[in-house]
Amino acid sequence: MAQINLNNELEKFSYALGLSISANLIQSGVKQVHPEAFISALRDVFAGEQPQIAPEDANQILESFMAKSQEGDAAKNLEEGLAFLTENAKKSEVIELPSGLQYEVLKEGDGDIPTANNQVKCHYHGTLIDGTVFDSSVQRGEPAVFPVNGVIQGWVEALQLMSEGSKWRLYIPSDLAYGSRGAGGAIGPNTTLIFDVELLEIL
Repeated sequence: MAQINLNNELEKFSYALGLSISANLIQSGVKQVHPEAFISALRDVFAGEQPQIAPEDANQILESFMAKSQEGDAAKNLEEGLAFLTENAKKSEVIELPSGLQYEVLKEGDGDIPTANNQVKCHYHGTLIDGTVFDSSVQRGEPAVFPVNGVIQGWVEALQLMSEGSKWRLYIPSDLAYGSRGAGGAIGPNTTLIFDVELLEIL
């Protein structure tokens, strides 16, 4: 693809704006666009020309396309997540609870076990089943503090089994995570999540 020369302030601003808009679209779940059609709409709007699609129709098109895309993603993510968890449960080091939550103990602590009413300080590293990192307090270098009952269900269940000082790897089915709605960005609908969680302190 041909590189565009960013020779002046407006060109640099326009390119930076494109980066920002693209990042926001990806964050909201848009995975691909037709660049030429996208740019054509920008040109029409900024030139004050009659758009090729009426604005009232455009909203319907956006909603319909996104809904179909999410339905496809949801089915694919659910199938892949279930297959992964089924195989993962066969590992000797993995424990599966009645809820479907799976975990393995990386380090066993010897402190107290929090209740749902406690606040805790944790380090965590979250990935998808393909290894994609979507959130990590470890990478940020700053532990997170939150109420035990203020996080996703898989965490709520696991934290009330962990002793202070423990580090577990959690394999969380989508229904114990963000479910069919997902959480935007990398966490689509029906996504299985993996977290390394270290319970540093009960506050």
